[in-house]
Amino acid sequence: MNRSTVPALLSLLACLGFAAEAPSPAAYGVRIETGWIPMKDGVRLAVTLYMPDGAKPGERFPGLLEYLPYRKDDATAARDYPIHSYFARRGYVTARVDIRGFGASEGVPTDREYSEQEQIDGEQVISWLAHQPWSNGSVGMFGISWGGFNSLQMAMRHPPELKAILAVDATAELFHDDVHYIDGMAHIDEFELNMDMAPGMTGAPDYTLDERILGPRFDAPPWSLLYLKHQHDNSFWRSQVRPYSEIKIPCFLIGGLLDGYRDSIPDMLELTKAPVKAIIGPWNHTFPHDAVPGPQIEWRDQAVRWWDYWLKGRDTGVLPDAKLTIYMQHWHPPDPKLTNVPGEWLQEDGWPPREAHETILFPQRDHSLAEAQPASAVHQLKYIPSIGVESGFWWGELLSDPRPVDAFSLVYDSAPLTEDLAILGRPQVLLQASATAPLADWFARLSDVAPDGTVTQITGAGLNAAQRDSTSAPRDLEPGKMYPLTIKMHLTAWTFPKGHSVGNLECTLAHGAAHSVQYDDLSATRRERGLAPRTPGCACAWQDGNGVFASPTFRGAPGHQVRKLPLAWRMDY
Repeated sequence: MNRSTVPALLSLLACLGFAAEAPSPAAYGVRIETGWIPMKDGVRLAVTLYMPDGAKPGERFPGLLEYLPYRKDDATAARDYPIHSYFARRGYVTARVDIRGFGASEGVPTDREYSEQEQIDGEQVISWLAHQPWSNGSVGMFGISWGGFNSLQMAMRHPPELKAILAVDATAELFHDDVHYIDGMAHIDEFELNMDMAPGMTGAPDYTLDERILGPRFDAPPWSLLYLKHQHDNSFWRSQVRPYSEIKIPCFLIGGLLDGYRDSIPDMLELTKAPVKAIIGPWNHTFPHDAVPGPQIEWRDQAVRWWDYWLKGRDTGVLPDAKLTIYMQHWHPPDPKLTNVPGEWLQEDGWPPREAHETILFPQRDHSLAEAQPASAVHQLKYIPSIGVESGFWWGELLSDPRPVDAFSLVYDSAPLTEDLAILGRPQVLLQASATAPLADWFARLSDVAPDGTVTQITGAGLNAAQRDSTSAPRDLEPGKMYPLTIKMHLTAWTFPKGHSVGNLECTLAHGAAHSVQYDDLSATRRERGLAPRTPGCACAWQDGNGVFASPTFRGAPGHQVRKLPLAWRMDY
């Protein structure tokens, strides 16, 4: 972060209510110790402790746990130190622990990620931390991605010493949200391959070739083959987690609008009864202090305020904080090299946002979007073999120009807006659609179309049409039959300028299949109150008590054109 941005950032945090009381100052040095934590079955897990140096005799500290398969002594060492030492200097003992069978930890690799063995070991690690001579008996858990996932999972298991968690870019929806079956569709990338090979490297810095250690690691079956055998949302995915409502301890959540796991945050705000505090920025899968695109913000000071309150009993003013602080993105052209997203921070006291009203936009015969219900019509699209991969490998990154995919999709645009329009939530598309093939994946995307034709994708989602009624019991399509399809897009916050367009249904097909779409509605939610002096209104989306989601709709002031709820589909091979 450039030093010149610090005063502005501090002012921003103060106006967001983050400055009720400053976090603990850096009162200690840092002492690093490495060692082992014994499990009940005799296996030892490797741990690096970052400890406050210069403590007074008899002084006790809370423990903080980060628990990962990613190798602490080489792969993550450079990123671990600035995070863990920050907390150690402020009066915490942090533990960076390698999961059983990974890195320097002993034992055979677990049979899958988030295994029962991993969670049982995690409970023992938490208990060990709470009973060390330096401990005050309270433990917190934190992490990004895997470390955020297992922080949520450990909170669901209720170990008595675990008092609060901080989860970054994480979810408990292991089928629909996680990387293996994003939106319920099989997804394989370099992460899968890395995790298949990761156990084969023994611990740094020795990298022993001892057959007793190396042999079991090489013999561990590839996880990716296991996951491909479980293509339904069933007990295989559900047994590792409990409902969000079962979390009883305070949760601090951090997410990014370009991250694939962002939807968990509104879900937790709505479903978790324990205190929840959340920050969502315009980031991808990263910590906010080194995020690209920015703006980057410091999060560790807010973590200390959180930990001080829940683990030290120090009143830092976190309870009056807004439950959700989210970055409202302003229009910008698509740019994979974007360094900073224009926008502003806003706050909500809970989820769903208050004062919301539903609006419906209908696809029209002329490929426009409007509130008037059109006469019945059918639009058809024929499969082109080279198109569709861009939509099929959905993760959440939205920085590329979507027009190459739009050219082979069904596209519907609204009229240019007459005033600025801000949306916040999860847009939803409701379709009547058919295909000439028994299997098809559909995608809906929401974009912003500037007056010069520049298209910036905002959000979207996919649907495996076989899962249209159930992710646990999918059924083939009957070729030629019309089906109602509901596609709930991923969380977004975006301001359409006056003159832009909103909308866009895009379709891509496979195996020569012809697909058709019959008009149904695009739902949306509108909030009749300003977000900020420059933002006269906001649209929001959420799940109501009947499980029905409102979608994107708009109130604004004139400028950009509203465009594109794209709907894309391809075949499931």
